[in-house]
Amino acid sequence: MNPKAVRGPRIIFYSHDTFGLGHLRRSRTLAGALTEADPTASALILTGSPVAGRFAFPERVDHIRLPGVTKLADGSYVSQTMGLDIDEVTNLRSAIIQSTIKAYEPDLLIVDKEPTGFRGELLPALQSLQGGHTCCVLGLRDVLDDADVLKAEWDRKGATEAADRYYDDIWVYGPDSFYDPTQGLPLKEDTRSRIHWTGFLQREMVGDAPLGDEEYVLVTPGGGGDGAAMVDLVLAAYEQNPDLLPNAKIVYGPFLSGDTRVAFEERVANLNGRVDAIGFEAEIESLHAGAIGVVCMGGYNTFCEVLSFDKRAVIVPRIKPRKEQFIRASRAEELGLVRMLSPERGELTPEAVANAIRTLPDQKKPSEAGAKALLNGLPHVVDRVASLLPGNIYHPSPNT
Repeated sequence: MNPKAVRGPRIIFYSHDTFGLGHLRRSRTLAGALTEADPTASALILTGSPVAGRFAFPERVDHIRLPGVTKLADGSYVSQTMGLDIDEVTNLRSAIIQSTIKAYEPDLLIVDKEPTGFRGELLPALQSLQGGHTCCVLGLRDVLDDADVLKAEWDRKGATEAADRYYDDIWVYGPDSFYDPTQGLPLKEDTRSRIHWTGFLQREMVGDAPLGDEEYVLVTPGGGGDGAAMVDLVLAAYEQNPDLLPNAKIVYGPFLSGDTRVAFEERVANLNGRVDAIGFEAEIESLHAGAIGVVCMGGYNTFCEVLSFDKRAVIVPRIKPRKEQFIRASRAEELGLVRMLSPERGELTPEAVANAIRTLPDQKKPSEAGAKALLNGLPHVVDRVASLLPGNIYHPSPNT
């Protein structure tokens, strides 16, 4: 008997993760939804995140850590810990990807954001899968970058050609009414016919909300690697406004560390309990659920959490090295889903942050602007996988 006829479906997620947590968290959310929908399914996440081991993974979901790389200020990359040059570590990562795919024999490969992988490391695996039984999907967040910048980047990486040649489906993890991340890309007409907008990937409560009656604003810069400027603004707002309420809970993120973190901790201590701070929370959904509102950067996962938990939010987006967060926050503000403090309007000041926190209770909730209709991403993905895999390999429960 062919073992593939009786085994459960196998799914591999590729999440290159050279910086931040976004790719890993998105892959983890999708893996959990797909394995929950079909209890015979399993998933394996290939990730370069150095903090992958600090997350709990859903049942029947595991991960393999690829050797990590770090992006330097000049835009170049180096190995995080191994003492290899960048070509050597890329070749090692590529070999691990290929051997894992060969041994695991996935029915579905879902690639997050990078069609060719980090420095092209995914191309040998994609080439080996052509003509086989594995279905390949490219998953894109709702916004990637400014269209002209993105086109130049994809041209340089050969990403447009890879999207045309290797992928059976392209999923955009947002509604088509929000933004088209592929605008300006010279994709073939046949490739564009394979694009599916899923809606945003909704999040659910994990664990319990914080106990106590004290109202708080959740402050989160996501992974924290580029969040120091926002945290500094929030702390300055509380320092300069002794009567500012509600109090704040800051989650720095695992990549905000070193002397910057030490200096922030000293400032937090001097605020005498008006601001609490922790380094990392793997189940940050619980903090979202308990908050009166959110002050955050404009990353994809945090934005999905704001919508999912229907929280009034103030977004302080970064504009470098990508304009992704600014584009997302601008569009969300236009739709009435959030408020943005814009660098282009001169709003990145402690007083502007303090005023935004004071007036958070007066904002409309995202649900009042139609957020619920935008949050259908996970059911859509489950349905799409069921239609993609041949021979009814994937059998989601009718209740999912």
